[in-house]
Amino acid sequence: MPRITRWEPEDEQFWKTEGKRHASRNLWISVPALLLAFAVWQIWSVTAASLNDIGFSFTNSQLFTLAALPGLTGATLRIFYTFVVPLFGGKNWTIFSTATLLIPAIGIGIAVQNPETSFLTMAILAALCGLGGGNFASSMANISFFYPRKAKGTALGINAGIGNLGVSAVQFLAPLVVTVGIFGAVAGNPQILPDGTQVWLQNAAFIWVIPIILTLIAAFFWMDNLPGTKASVKEQAVILKKKHTWVMTWLYVMCFGSFIGYSAAFPLLMRTEFPEVNAVQYAFLGPLVGALIRPVGGWISDKIGGAVVTFWDIIIMILATIGVIYYYNVGNFTGFLIMFLILFVTTGIANGSTFRMIPYIFDNQKEAAAVIGWTSAIGAYGAFIIPKVFGWSIDTTGTANLALYIFIAYYAISLAITWYYYSRKNAEVKC
Repeated sequence: MPRITRWEPEDEQFWKTEGKRHASRNLWISVPALLLAFAVWQIWSVTAASLNDIGFSFTNSQLFTLAALPGLTGATLRIFYTFVVPLFGGKNWTIFSTATLLIPAIGIGIAVQNPETSFLTMAILAALCGLGGGNFASSMANISFFYPRKAKGTALGINAGIGNLGVSAVQFLAPLVVTVGIFGAVAGNPQILPDGTQVWLQNAAFIWVIPIILTLIAAFFWMDNLPGTKASVKEQAVILKKKHTWVMTWLYVMCFGSFIGYSAAFPLLMRTEFPEVNAVQYAFLGPLVGALIRPVGGWISDKIGGAVVTFWDIIIMILATIGVIYYYNVGNFTGFLIMFLILFVTTGIANGSTFRMIPYIFDNQKEAAAVIGWTSAIGAYGAFIIPKVFGWSIDTTGTANLALYIFIAYYAISLAITWYYYSRKNAEVKC
């Protein structure tokens, strides 16, 4: 592809004649790259629930830790990935960050075949899955540069929403591919379940290797590094001195932290609290609806305002969490599942609406991109915190109630913050 030498998306004529075409091409390569990143990030949300069935002997606490570690490392990497696109270029970083996904995908596929593999080794591999989690910050910052402000909500919603589908993709595909030796002897021997059934748990990781390689090829030939987006870390770090960076970070922890945290904990939570139910059969549904609705959240926010959408969405989020507690306590799995799916929907809508708010709060495009990356970094810690809080609540009280009450309190504070700063009549920033 010829190198882009001019980039002015806010110029209507440039956008119509040239900009939109380039932006769309980069977006539709960024989307599968991000989907694969999320899939690798969340491999452990599925495999951790099955390890003991194939000969491992980890405790519940260790299993929740394995599910949580990718969240910790992924969120931490996002802090660094926030600032890399203006340093190295969007195309260059997409190629590098996508290539690193091969490390945990291949490593996990090898490690799960030996039940003597130590917890430490498994923990290191789980931590390496965070390489997938880090990609979100750089991917969203990169795509934000391609679009005019009026279209950012929709574009970012598409990139993030379809990218988020990687969570449900791994939770949907893993139970299918592990039942068949699709890679033959190359992928290793099957494991035997207690009932005598053969499974190939390594396939849950190996299945992503070929798509990663194909996406690398597409990024190399058809993505672009944009001119005029270069900025040093010092120039971008000015956002850390601004109040609204931290306000929006709190709000993004509320929605994306919940989405990715619940995604990581959902399979184990169902298996722990409803042992009679095949948790793997339903685990993918939550991340699926949360990811699919995210572009809708961005699109609606482009029409009526991100703050309004966020405010009313949080109210529904609180009510849904109360519903989860009720059906959890009465032991009604159907009600529990429905309420949790509603909760996933609300996290997805708010993911889209909050990211639409940021470009309106921060007029400087480089600052807005940095804030998007930064908030996504801190929000991703939910993938570590939520599974750990669930594990702590169950270990100390015997139920998940305490964890859910803590989350409701966080949502209530988020509702007040959204109203005060952004949605009330005389709000500081109407967005």
